[in-house]
Amino acid sequence: MEYTYFSHNGKLLPAEQATVPLSNIAYAYGFGVYETIRVSGGITYFLDEHSERLLQSARIINLEHTFDKAFIDKAVRSLTEKTSAKAYNLKVLLIGGRTPEAADLYITCLNPLFPDRKLYRSGVSLITEQCERLYPQAKSLNMFTSYQAYRHAQAQGAYDALLINHAGCITEGTRTNFFGLQDRVLVSPPAADCLHGVTRHHVLQVARAHGFTLKETPLALDKVAAYDSVFLTSTPSRIMPVRSIDDQVWDHPVSPPLAELMQAYDQYLDDYRQQVLKKQ
Repeated sequence: MEYTYFSHNGKLLPAEQATVPLSNIAYAYGFGVYETIRVSGGITYFLDEHSERLLQSARIINLEHTFDKAFIDKAVRSLTEKTSAKAYNLKVLLIGGRTPEAADLYITCLNPLFPDRKLYRSGVSLITEQCERLYPQAKSLNMFTSYQAYRHAQAQGAYDALLINHAGCITEGTRTNFFGLQDRVLVSPPAADCLHGVTRHHVLQVARAHGFTLKETPLALDKVAAYDSVFLTSTPSRIMPVRSIDDQVWDHPVSPPLAELMQAYDQYLDDYRQQVLKKQ
């Protein structure tokens, strides 16, 4: 689907004017941060958390600007009110400049990529790549290592690539967070080593409410076979079970506790939607 408008610094403009000047060195060098926000049925999911993380990412990489959360939220709402599509993603880009006043805020609409529904039963395949992101807690435009790893995954028919650090531990996927599940214990890489995913945050809220506990610890790749299930979280895929990592295969990727958590999170999203609709 083609979209009619985009937002630049809070101003709605025709989509055909959505260009970045070649002279924009900050953009060319990846000096920026971004967010991808799901919009479905008129509901913008978790806008508060996405806006806050965008600003936090900017602080981490020392990107100075003049935008605050209220401005970003208003710009997002102005664009969604003018967009008639039922389901799409918003790409929010905050690009640095020579001065805080020269920073740019772009918001564009993108067609969503939904995983095949059968993958939620069969699980996905993953490969591993030896690499580490600079400033892992920032969702920055410096995506070269992740981009290359994802390309390698696509070339091998895999859903994503897991990033392995210098200690041989899994940190995250190229666009996903990673968990192991043993009985009712969720095991996650330390928060300092991975992006604080918005979906990750809400999945943990649901997990705690349903009697799961969280253990943050380095996840050695050579120990991952010990988990009953392993899974990914992200905005487009929600909770995605994993069938294989390289040569390690889980014959039953969706264990009963994982099935419970997946169902609970789907219900959580439905409840969130109903709460937002009641406020409108």
